Amino acid sequence: MRTFGLAVASALVASAALSSPAWAKAGDPVKVSDDLTIDPIIDARLRYEGVDQPATDADALTLRLRAGAEFKVHRLGFLAEAEGTLGIVNEYNAFPFAIADRQRRPQFSTVADPMNVELNRLQVQYKGRTATLTVGRQRINLDDQRWVGAAAWRQNEQTFDAVRGEAQIGPVSLDGTYAIGQRTIYGIDGGPRQSLDGNFVFASAAVKAGPVVAKGFTYLLDYDESIVFSNSSVTYGGRVVAALPLVPRVSLAVNATYARQRDYGKNPTRYAADYLSLEAVLAARGLSLTAGFESLGSDADAAGGAGRAVQTPLATLHKFNGWADLFLTTPNKGLHDAYLGAAYKFDGVKALSGLTAAVTWHHFSSDTGDIHYGSEWDGSLGFKLGRYAFLGKYANYDAKNFGVDTQKVWLQVEMGY
Repeated sequence: MRTFGLAVASALVASAALSSPAWAKAGDPVKVSDDLTIDPIIDARLRYEGVDQPATDADALTLRLRAGAEFKVHRLGFLAEAEGTLGIVNEYNAFPFAIADRQRRPQFSTVADPMNVELNRLQVQYKGRTATLTVGRQRINLDDQRWVGAAAWRQNEQTFDAVRGEAQIGPVSLDGTYAIGQRTIYGIDGGPRQSLDGNFVFASAAVKAGPVVAKGFTYLLDYDESIVFSNSSVTYGGRVVAALPLVPRVSLAVNATYARQRDYGKNPTRYAADYLSLEAVLAARGLSLTAGFESLGSDADAAGGAGRAVQTPLATLHKFNGWADLFLTTPNKGLHDAYLGAAYKFDGVKALSGLTAAVTWHHFSSDTGDIHYGSEWDGSLGFKLGRYAFLGKYANYDAKNFGVDTQKVWLQVEMGY
């Protein structure tokens, strides 16, 4: 793997670590009058990402900046935010699909952080005592972001042109969204994938009983562009989450999701497949242990016997199935991901606020056909110094019957208020 980008990133991270903010309360909302407040938005992220694969590798050093403000008058808010990403070291392929653009560099491995300048969010929001209505280009993160999320790990955020309503009626919460556009992570040079139009409905109803929350949901995706007709689907399901205190300073968090997905709208392939997710997290003092299983099922008879699996094209995909990102699109035979993880927060290290180390192991296999897809180790170390958040991550995917051996490393520093 090349070392130039890594050296530059290390120097910049070290430089940021030695500095400290010169202000105490910068970024706090500014009261203009009794009725009007202005809340500035400033966010900067510098990241090195290195990729090592058998045939190609990549070095990417990128800087992401966001700036904007939210104006609030009583219960009404207006938010505008711009976003820009600069490629400092550009030895990487920004697009995993064929496109005539200078950022398409197939001699390198893919790092999906193209240089970009865009209007990230532009929304009007009314927030009442029990209900909220948001209209415009907005960030949407639902539940664990398996079905709908902002893809915040990538430098360019995913947002939606949508109307969203939320309500709380006693123990019952309702959430409904109608969107006409998915603003992807690929930005202005992404060609037809910059923005994917269609008719998208996200709806859910949840009830809370003590430490348990039960939710029913549906996601209807009907794309207008032929390049993504295959992602048009309807998904119905339910989710249960519980946080259970066991003894003092020891707790157990569990969640389970089941869903059924089938073709919808202009999807040319007829299929129906199941989704299942089970996870348990045992936390004791600063230590947490995680065990989970996720199944993105496949309809083995679909597409003339080639199979068709559950897909989640609006998700924050980097959160799932390993940080090496080999399974952003579910294989036709489906995917089983059995994983174990451990994390520890070092509360005694006062100089490094929130110092946390984590490691996770994944075992991948198919839903149909009994195919072993390989395994992956992921690890991370993160901490804060004042307003600066530092993160190092590593992923090592050991391929078998799918993809190629892949190692990735990240060094990142972020500041925001």
